[in-house]
Amino acid sequence: MTTREAARSFTFTDPPPGFIDDPYPVYAALREHSPVHELVPGTLLLTRYAEVDAAYRSSVVSSDKKREFAPKLGIGTPLYEHHTTSVVFNDAPLHTRVRRLMMGAVNQRAIARMEPGLVALVDGLMDRMTGLDAPCLVEDFAARIPIEVIGNLLDVPRDERGPLREWSQAILSALEPAPAPAILTRGNAAVSEFLDYLKALIAHRRRHPGDPDVDVLTRLIQGEHGGERLTETELLHNAIFLLNAGHETTANLIGNGLHALMVHRDQFDRLLAEPELLHPCVEELLRFESPIQLNNRVTTAPMTLDGRDVPAGTFLTLCVGAANRDPAQFEQPERLDIARRPNPHLGFGHGPHACAGMNVARVEGRIAIGRLVARFPKIDLAAPARRDPRMRFRGFRALSVRLA
Repeated sequence: MTTREAARSFTFTDPPPGFIDDPYPVYAALREHSPVHELVPGTLLLTRYAEVDAAYRSSVVSSDKKREFAPKLGIGTPLYEHHTTSVVFNDAPLHTRVRRLMMGAVNQRAIARMEPGLVALVDGLMDRMTGLDAPCLVEDFAARIPIEVIGNLLDVPRDERGPLREWSQAILSALEPAPAPAILTRGNAAVSEFLDYLKALIAHRRRHPGDPDVDVLTRLIQGEHGGERLTETELLHNAIFLLNAGHETTANLIGNGLHALMVHRDQFDRLLAEPELLHPCVEELLRFESPIQLNNRVTTAPMTLDGRDVPAGTFLTLCVGAANRDPAQFEQPERLDIARRPNPHLGFGHGPHACAGMNVARVEGRIAIGRLVARFPKIDLAAPARRDPRMRFRGFRALSVRLA
C-alpha cells in the first residue's frame, strides 16, 4: 500500500501496525495526502498546523460535546454527565465562570509560592529512587508529581490521594476515539466513586473553608465575589476535571520528555552543559512528544479548511501531534532541538480554551526534568520502554531506568 492509499484509508479504529509506538509517519502521510481527512461521514481529522490552529481560534467552532458524547458515552451515564459538565468541554457562560475562578488560583504569584514545595517533592522522589534497582520513571517519579501538586491545590488530605490516579486514567480513557465496553464500564464506576469521595470532601470544606488564594476548591465553592456560584453538579465535575487534567498531561510531559532526552543523548548532554536552556527545552519536549495528541471541536457555522467547505455541525478531530511536526511551521520538525526558537507549538491549545494550568505544568516540567538531569547525568533505559496504548493521551506505562 502506498503512503497516499494508507493516508486516505486511515481510521483510529483500525490503525496500521506500530501506530501506538510511532504515529508520526502516519501523520506525515495524512498531512501530505489527506490533511482534511474524513474519518466517518460528518467527522474530519485535521493534521496540518494551519488548520488545527484555525480551528482552535475560530469563533464558529465549539467545545460543547453533548451531541458528540451522547452516542459514545450514553445520555444519563456518569461519564456523559462528567464530560459534558467539565469546563474543558463547555463554552460560555459556564466555561468563562469556571476558568476565571481557576485562573485566580494559578496565577504567577501562586505558582511562585508552590515552587519550594515542588523542589522538595522532586528531590524526595529522587532520593527514594536511588534505593531501587530499576526505578520506573512513570510510577516512581512522573506520575507522583502532579498528583501531589493538584492534591495540594485542592487541599486533598495526603492520606486520601491513593485512588486519584486510577480514577483519572479510567475516566480519561473513555475519551479515546473508540473506547471498548469494558473501558466505559470502568470509567462510569470511577466517576461514581470519585463523586462519592468529593461530596464528603466538599461538605467538609463548606464547614471549614480554606484560603481561597491558595485553595482552588474553596474558590470554586465560594464562587466569584458578588457573582454567580456553581451548581453542585458543576462544582463536583469541575473538581474531578482539575484532578484529572492536572495529572495526566503533566505526568506525560515529564515521562515523554525524559525518554526523548535519553534517546537523543546529544540533547540530554547539551541540557546538562547549558542548564539555561531548560525553558526552551520544556517547550520543545511539548512540541516533539505532545502529551495530548488529539482534541475535538464541532463547527457551529460553515467554515473553510484547506479550501474545503465545511458545513455547520461537522465534528473536527484536531491532531495536535501531527500539527506540532508540520514542516510548514517548524524547521526539521522530526529533530529534537532543545534550543528551538521560536516554538509556537500547540501542546496547550490556543484561543479561549488554551489550557488554564499550562504555567503550572511548565514549572512542574522544568523542575522535574532539570533537577533529574543534573542529579543523574548518566541515567539511561534499563529495559525497552512500554507505551500506553491510548491514542489521545501519549505517554508510557513503563519506563525503567538505571541511575548510575
